[in-house]
Amino acid sequence: MEGKNDQTYDGYIKALTDISRAITSDLYIEDLLKLIVMVTAKVTGVEICSLWIVNEEETPPKIRLKATQSISPAYIKDRSLDLNEGVVGYVVTHKKPLILKDVLNSKRFKEKEMAKKLGLVSMVGIPLKTKEDLVIGVLNCFTATSHDFSETEVNLLRAVANQSAVAIVNTELMVKTRVIQEELEARKKVEQAKEILMVNRQMTGEAAHRWMQKRSMDSRKTLREVAEAILLSYEIFNKQ
Repeated sequence: MEGKNDQTYDGYIKALTDISRAITSDLYIEDLLKLIVMVTAKVTGVEICSLWIVNEEETPPKIRLKATQSISPAYIKDRSLDLNEGVVGYVVTHKKPLILKDVLNSKRFKEKEMAKKLGLVSMVGIPLKTKEDLVIGVLNCFTATSHDFSETEVNLLRAVANQSAVAIVNTELMVKTRVIQEELEARKKVEQAKEILMVNRQMTGEAAHRWMQKRSMDSRKTLREVAEAILLSYEIFNKQ
């Protein structure tokens, strides 16, 4: 890592600024995670920076590798850990950073063969904490030479990790909100189309819905697309 100098602090500030901008952007979650590891690796000068995210939807929950700036096939393969497994599991469950001076001498570090192959020596794992003190993931930084991560470096990485957590939660919320809005809009159009069929074809609501479902299956269009076609036809007909 770079020394404690003005350039280092400027780098961290730029990283925080880049991630902060992402909070109000329309980045997809995959692009956001990639941005976080890229700017962190560039600022710190580490060999590998990776981001693990807790997936609460799995039973039991898993921590999955979601982004890294490394291009090594040995590192970017699909990987997952239990909440109590390995370095990443420790950081998630204990909600605090973990520093390893030599990963090969750590019982907690599981992937020693990969570390040997890639020449990884020291590492620090930083929890991604939300404002509610919930850990949603872990930011890992590996060096290719023996390195003592200072308290200042860890605190700076904590700032990056916490800002990343805010960005990730915000992006996921935006996606969920967008999906809900689209679903509500689709339901609204289906109901409007049903009303048109009920009036023009003297159908019951149930029969109108079945009619649209059959058109949807026959045409391989979504129910929303069928409803939009009905609404458009009705609008054109009424304008004549």
